Amino acid sequence: MVTTTGTVDGGAGVDGVPAQRGAGLDPRVVVEGVGRVRDLRGSAVRGPQRLGWPAGDIVVVSGLPGGGKSTLIKRAAEGGGIDSQDARERWERRMPAALPYAAYRPLVRATHYLGLWRKLSSGDSVVVHDCGTQSWVRGLLASVARRRGASLHLLLLDTTAEEALSGQAARGRRVSAYAFARHRGAVRRLLREAEAGRPPAGCASATLLDRRSAAAVTSIAFHG
Repeated sequence: MVTTTGTVDGGAGVDGVPAQRGAGLDPRVVVEGVGRVRDLRGSAVRGPQRLGWPAGDIVVVSGLPGGGKSTLIKRAAEGGGIDSQDARERWERRMPAALPYAAYRPLVRATHYLGLWRKLSSGDSVVVHDCGTQSWVRGLLASVARRRGASLHLLLLDTTAEEALSGQAARGRRVSAYAFARHRGAVRRLLREAEAGRPPAGCASATLLDRRSAAAVTSIAFHG
């Protein structure tokens, strides 16, 4: 079901029909995509965009490192979402500056997944940061959503490698060439599925954003 308070031109891929790029978005649109792909890349954004899903559902935000996932979640998600970057920053403040991130990465991941599990156990709706390379994370989230009678949705940021590398430079934190290549491969696979009109396995819907349309999103919320 897609509920809007305005009109949306294009952007839907249903039953195997490839998703089409939005030709123009009403600034009041609320997207509640279930069983479909909505492609908002290249949209002629005319104002703030609100993205919404049914209460109790889970939204996972994926994309390249430096592509704007954390920025989008912090700016728009109800309650700030669950972002692994928050766990990393908390541990960084406690570690010696000279200690490489790889040395305490397991602590960061354990903290992130523990916080995520606590949130999921509450039964609340949640927006989750996901790098996209770990398919088992989406599988776990989909399983949790099914058990609570809800759905998992993918919100995918499609940015170029240059945009992502620029974002990494701006935050002063780069990933290795090997890790970046893995991320690019994972995002390409997710994009291929979505552009063919199929949400990735376990996801009830997928919404695609580029840099411009992501910058216009002011609210990621749950309703009903």
